[in-house]
Amino acid sequence: MIDTKPAAKTPRSADTNAAELDVVPVRHYGRWLAAMASVAVLVGLVGSLARNDNLRWDIVGDYLVADLVFDGLVTTLWLTVAAMGLGLALGTLIAVMRLSTSPVLYGLATFFVWVFRGTPLLVQIIFWGYAAALYKYVMIGIPFTDITFFRAETNSLLTPAVAALLALGLNEAAYASEIVRAGIQSVDTGQTEAAHSLGMRPALTMRRIVLPQAMRVIIPPMGNETINMLKMTALVSVISAHDLMSNIQEVYAQNYQVIPMLVVASLWYLALVSLLSVPQAWLERRYGRGTSRAGHVSPLRRVLGSAAGLAARKSPASVHGEPAADATKTAVDGDTEDKERDQ
Repeated sequence: MIDTKPAAKTPRSADTNAAELDVVPVRHYGRWLAAMASVAVLVGLVGSLARNDNLRWDIVGDYLVADLVFDGLVTTLWLTVAAMGLGLALGTLIAVMRLSTSPVLYGLATFFVWVFRGTPLLVQIIFWGYAAALYKYVMIGIPFTDITFFRAETNSLLTPAVAALLALGLNEAAYASEIVRAGIQSVDTGQTEAAHSLGMRPALTMRRIVLPQAMRVIIPPMGNETINMLKMTALVSVISAHDLMSNIQEVYAQNYQVIPMLVVASLWYLALVSLLSVPQAWLERRYGRGTSRAGHVSPLRRVLGSAAGLAARKSPASVHGEPAADATKTAVDGDTEDKERDQ
């Protein structure tokens, strides 16, 4: 007997079907139009500024590397570092005081934060710059007696640079204390209880157990505070602290080229902020490991990953049938390699 039924087709493997699929990415036409419009506006603005004779690019080029500008940069950088160091050290102490069960310590810390966070930074800078109008002498001794251990004129101690450092550092301490306090409170209380059960004192527990774990929350916003501090140093120009902005103002007060000199200051601030953004991004990735933001792929990495994927598809290996590298996977793999190197 002859079987007249058609032969059953052999089912194709899932890998074969997946390999033959032509995967087409979703087209985001709205994004493309918005991107092209933004680029067109940016190109028009840059072209308009480049052709504007009122900018006096020759003056910008002359003063961009002038000695006066470099002297101001040195002052700006050391003010940023010193003010952040003072703010972080004092802010940590104030944060611990605010978490204390002592009502006196808690009240003093709360009052400090209320005063320095509640008044404008510009007002504080001017106040410290003209503190000699309030106290002519700075004296250290026993209150309500004539016993004095130290006495000096306020103007000789509170120079413009010192006044700027005090204003920036104390103001930063108020904000840093809130960041540190949030980081300490993010650590589970079981960590503290376990340390106390092992006989560790509260100060040792804070230093060895709590603060190292709180760094995960503290470090990323502190990077933003450092960048903000660098820009806030421009405010000390009101007391002539000889920072970058102060020296720029001295120049355009003589040659009346206000806009070109402000362009010089802006270019240097942009360069310094760009340099600080690199370690800040690295710190955010490092301390963000194991969280939802750790798997985030930046637009630059996606672009680089897309370029790598396109090059892989055009490579001889892809022509001979080997699968091309996926762009997103390439970007994520690159990010994973960076994290492995960090570890």
